[in-house]
Amino acid sequence: MKSRIQSLLKLRNVLSASRYSIPFPKCLIRPRSSIFMPTNYSTVCLTQLEGAVGDDTNQPEDSLQVLKRLGCSDADITKIFTKASALKKADIDQLQSKLKLLSGLGLTPPELVKIVSDRPRFLIPRLDCFAEQLDYFDELFGSRELLIKAILRNPSILTYDLHKKIKPTVEMYRVLGLGMEDLIQMLLARPTLISRTSFNEEKMEFIRKTRVSSDSAMYKYIVTLIGVSRLETIRQKMANFEKFGLSEDEVLGLFGRSPLVMTLSIDKVQRNMTFILSHMKLSAKAVLDHPSLLYLNLENVLKP
Repeated sequence: MKSRIQSLLKLRNVLSASRYSIPFPKCLIRPRSSIFMPTNYSTVCLTQLEGAVGDDTNQPEDSLQVLKRLGCSDADITKIFTKASALKKADIDQLQSKLKLLSGLGLTPPELVKIVSDRPRFLIPRLDCFAEQLDYFDELFGSRELLIKAILRNPSILTYDLHKKIKPTVEMYRVLGLGMEDLIQMLLARPTLISRTSFNEEKMEFIRKTRVSSDSAMYKYIVTLIGVSRLETIRQKMANFEKFGLSEDEVLGLFGRSPLVMTLSIDKVQRNMTFILSHMKLSAKAVLDHPSLLYLNLENVLKP
């Protein structure tokens, strides 16, 4: 984590040369905030679970029975054991405790069945690691409703390493000037944000050249889209526009004004640019002022 952050900080000299530079905080580490403070709800849930276990004379004998009582069908269980065979010999108490923690967040049995069958590997790590991760997410999202929405949209967030992936990624975006509210919004909009984010000097130069300041409403979109995109993909999409006569600075300026242009496929852009030039008889630069032209559904436009 330290090496990534130090790499980002080295870019300040490059970025500060422009008035469109991305401002970096004076101090890398903020005063310890509540999002990094563990809560105690998991301990409470475990205590409640222990009480329930003591009162229940019909405890499950193995993980198969645990999953069946959760509501998993035979097909679900086959799918779960195929994806995570280690669960066949899982510690029953720990398995039930993890499910109890998730239930404590407000997830319903059908929702639990769905996420367990989709991403069963999150049930493999030690209980203390799992509880710590849920505590962190609970504080990060600041709302159980938002946390549940994030988990249902991408159960894989429960499988990411808290200290090697989740916290470093959150810190990278914070260093780049993204507020927590904006980051949560982007996490919900792009569920794979944590797993796919990476930054290097070239990506940072692209961000600078979009001329989007960190206080702009577009900033969170351009930073996260560049963050999750493969460098080669960005280059290919830029080259696609350049074939029609736009310069690199013009293309990046277009991305800054309308970040979602970056999500359009190369084929879609080629078809629309060809239509703009050949049928509408407009200059390629027309899209710089009217990015909506790139989103046109040509099938509807060309209908007789």
